[in-house]
Order: sequence, then structure tokens, then C-alpha cells
Amino acid sequence: MDQSTLTRRIYSFIWLFVCTSLSVACQDEKAPSAPSATSYSADVVTSWLTMQLKLTQTTPASPPVLPRRFAYTGIALYEAIVPGLSGYQSIAPQLNGLPSLPVVTPDAGYYWPACANAALATMNRNFYPTTSPANKAAIDSLEGANMALYQKDRPADELNRSADFGRKIATAVFDWSKTDGNDNNAPYTLPAGAGLWVPTPPAFAPALLPNWGNCRPLVTGSDAGADQGVPTAYSEDPASAYYAQVNEVYTISRNLTAEQKTIALFWADNPDGKSFVSGHWFSILNQVLAIEKPTLDVAAVALAQVGIATADAGITIFKGKYMHTTVRPITYIRSVMNQPAWNAFLVTPPHPEYPSGHAVSSSAAAQTMSLLFGSNYKFTDNSYNLIGFSPRSYNSFEEAAIEAGNSRLYGGIHYRKSCDVSLVQGKIVAQNVAQKLKFKP
Repeated sequence: MDQSTLTRRIYSFIWLFVCTSLSVACQDEKAPSAPSATSYSADVVTSWLTMQLKLTQTTPASPPVLPRRFAYTGIALYEAIVPGLSGYQSIAPQLNGLPSLPVVTPDAGYYWPACANAALATMNRNFYPTTSPANKAAIDSLEGANMALYQKDRPADELNRSADFGRKIATAVFDWSKTDGNDNNAPYTLPAGAGLWVPTPPAFAPALLPNWGNCRPLVTGSDAGADQGVPTAYSEDPASAYYAQVNEVYTISRNLTAEQKTIALFWADNPDGKSFVSGHWFSILNQVLAIEKPTLDVAAVALAQVGIATADAGITIFKGKYMHTTVRPITYIRSVMNQPAWNAFLVTPPHPEYPSGHAVSSSAAAQTMSLLFGSNYKFTDNSYNLIGFSPRSYNSFEEAAIEAGNSRLYGGIHYRKSCDVSLVQGKIVAQNVAQKLKFKP
């Protein structure tokens, strides 16, 4: 081997060594791969649940509208992180009419809290377009604050990719939500006859959401076996079962205890700009998540499942209300029992009496949360501390649901039977959702 050949070989080895060293060094400088979504905290979920509850308070909507919003928000959250969840699967194929969703780029890095953050921000913007400028700014601020935290740990390109994926998922889910029939404003003719609902004082407002029962359920068959049959047969005979159930409402109203009044008001959940309306149970969920501090996957499943169960329960509520069009206590007590000056403790909402929406939706939420966190989970509800209510403590979610159902009897707006059977109805819907919806293979 001549001297020039030897020199070339030596330089080649040196050059190979330098290139290899540079390559390794460059790889070492890259941010480590983001871990599975199951390793992150649920902070992004609780921060956005707190935001959505604030929006619910200050941008009121009718009772069945709100669980629907939380349900679609939970679905978007879950689908935005499920590609990073080991041992989980997309629930999109199990949902009613949901088209195929955007997918992640193979071998690209994603930071799953950023995916969740963008999805939740997008859903809140979409569902509260008429909220105040201050609330819109708060949405932007929360999204930005969360991203600022993530920038301490992850590279910009990964975060941008993650946020883009979260927004795409949320947009697809929101577009799907617009096809569920929630905007069905077909003319409704109120049936007339003895024992049938009529508008009630003081506002005598027209029937609220008479077509809501025709909305597309999120889970096909979630209502199987939930219908609790017909209400008590109408009668004006003082010896009848119907008269007796109305008389119970009247008698209770004249002898309300301080505790019964507190219960009625605590669960009134009126769209008054102060309460969470039918978002009350999502406030309870948020409090449980704050205490339990679960991982991101557990919180996402909880929000999605509680949302879906209560949204589908809401459809069964209004389907039943306008199937039976049962007269409210205030109408019967004033006209049949000849008490024209009588008023319920709570203002009667503008829709038929049977079934009880509070009892159905509370039971659906309670059953779902019992499945997720335990049937004997003790908790304290601090939802309304800031508006003058003392916290209320319960030995289980079911105990709270029963109290919520009874609150409508104390409020003078529902009969006992309606409250009791409606608790069963909500529980069955939740059980159906849990049985049919599989988050894991």
C-alpha cells in the first residue's frame, strides 16, 4: 500500500468518526419522546371543566342542552388523546352516526395534554358563541396559559402538531353534533283535554323543546328498557290515586321544613346566571377529579361517559314528557282542588310533569359515577358555596341523586311517583351506556 492510499484511508476513517459523533450528538439534543397519555395528570381536564361550568353559569341554556354540550366535549377530549392511550380504543365506531375522524401522522411526536387543551378550547368556543367578550377572552387565556406550561418541556413543532390535531378532532365532533336534530323547531300543537299539560304561572311560557325527544341518541339502544310506563291515571275524584298524589304535594307545600326548603333550593339549578343548571353534576364530577387527581385517561373517560349518559337520558326525558303531557301540580291544585292562590315553592318549568328531568338526569350521572369511582363514594358538594349555600355531604352518588329527585317534590313541581320511577329510568340509561360503550377492547 503506497503512502497516498494509506493517507486517504486514514482521512476516511476520521471523517466517518466525525459524522457518526455529530449524528449521535444531534440525536442526544432532541427532546425525549413524549410518554403515553396515561402518564399525564388530569389538570388540563379540570381546568377546562371549571371554564365550561363558568360559561354554563353565565351563558344559560335549557336543561337538556347542557349535558349534550358536555357529552360532545368529552367525546372530543377522549378522541384527541386516544391515539396515545395504550390499552384503549376509539369509541367513534360505537357512537351513532359519527363519521371517520382525523388521524395522527405516523411516527410523529404528539404531546397529549396539548391535544386535549386544543380540543377542549375549540369545543368551548363552538358551544358558547354568544358568551360575553370577557368569557371569550378567558377561553383564549386558558388555552394560552396551558400551552405556555407545555413549552417548558416540549419542542414547538411537536406542540403545534398536537394542537392542530386536537382542533381537527374537535371540529369533526362539533360538525357531527350539528346533525343530531337539536335544532328541530317543527311546529308543535299542544294537545288539549282533562289532565293534560297547559302553560303554567307566572310566565305561562309555551312548551319548551317539544321536539327534543326526537334527537339522535349518542349510543344506539341507550334507552332500552328505560321507559317506566304511563303515569298515574288522571282523575278528579277525591278518592282516586291521582288526587292523593296531588294532595301530597299540596300538603307538603304547606308544611315545608327548613331542610326541605334548603334541598329544593340547592337543587333548583335555575338558569339565573348563578347556578350550573343541569351542569350541576359536572360540577360534582369536577370536584371528584380535583380530589382523586386521576391520570388524563381516567378523567377523559369520566367526562365522556357521564356526558353521554346524561345527554341520552335527556332525550328520554323529553320524549316521555311530550308523549304523556301530564298536568303540573299547580294547575290541578288551583283548578280541581279549588286553591286559586296556591303557588309552588319553586317556579314550575314550562314543560309537562312526567317524567322528572331532575331525577332522570341525576340518576344517570350518579349511576355512571358510581361505576367509575365506587358505589359507596362519600363526597361533599361545594358547587354553590359562592352563592350562599352551605356544602352538602353524601354517602354515595345515589344518595345525592335521590335527594335531587325529592327536591322537586319539595319544590311543588313533581309528584312522588314521577320522582321515584324517574330515578329508575336514569339508572337504566346509564347502565345501557356503560354496557354498550367500550373504551377498552
